[in-house]
Amino acid sequence: MTDELGLRERKKQRTRAAISAAAIGLFLERGFDAVGVAEVARVADVSKRTLFAYFPTKEDLVLHRFADHETDAADVVRGRAPRQGALGALREAFLRGLDRREPVTGLCDEPAVLAVFRLVTGTPALAARLAEFSGAGEAALAAALAEAGVPPLDAGLAAAQIAAVRRTLATANMDAVVAGVPAARRHPEAVAAAERAFHLLASGVGFP
Repeated sequence: MTDELGLRERKKQRTRAAISAAAIGLFLERGFDAVGVAEVARVADVSKRTLFAYFPTKEDLVLHRFADHETDAADVVRGRAPRQGALGALREAFLRGLDRREPVTGLCDEPAVLAVFRLVTGTPALAARLAEFSGAGEAALAAALAEAGVPPLDAGLAAAQIAAVRRTLATANMDAVVAGVPAARRHPEAVAAAERAFHLLASGVGFP
C-alpha cells in the first residue's frame, strides 16, 4: 500500500511539473496575457479541470515555485539548533541561500530561472500575485515564533518585519540579475545587504 501511495504521489508530481513546464514555455514564448488556460491544458494534454486541481489560478502555474517555499522561514525557526536564536538562524539560512544561489533569494542567474524572473517582474499580475504569497509564510513564521516563546502580538509584528526584509532583499537581487548583473558579481553586495538588514532587525526586535 505504501509503494502504491508513493507511486501515485510521484505521478501527481510529474503531472504537476509537466503542466507548469508547458505553461511557462507558452508564457515565455508569447507572453503571460496572450496565453489562455485552455491552451495550456491542451498543450499539457490534461483537462482544464485537472489543471485547476493542481493550480487554482493562472498565476499559480508560474508562481508555485515561489509558493513552495512560503513556510521556509517557519521551518528554519522550528529546526534551529538548541539555544540558537530564531533571528540568528534565519540570518544564517538566508546567507546560505545566497551562497547556493537559491532562486528564492533572487540571486540566481541560471538561464531558466532568469527567464522566469523576467516573466514575473515584467507581468503585473504575476508580480501582484507573488506579493500575496508572503501572507501565508508570514502567518506560519508568526506561529513558529509564538511556539518559541515570543508573545503572540510580538510574534506577529516580528514575522511581518522579517517577511518584509526577506522580500526586499530577494527583490533587489532579482532586479539586479534581471538587469544583467551576474550573480557572482552581485553576491558580495547581496551578502552585505542581508547582514545589514538582519542587524537592523536584531536591534529592534527581541527574540528568545
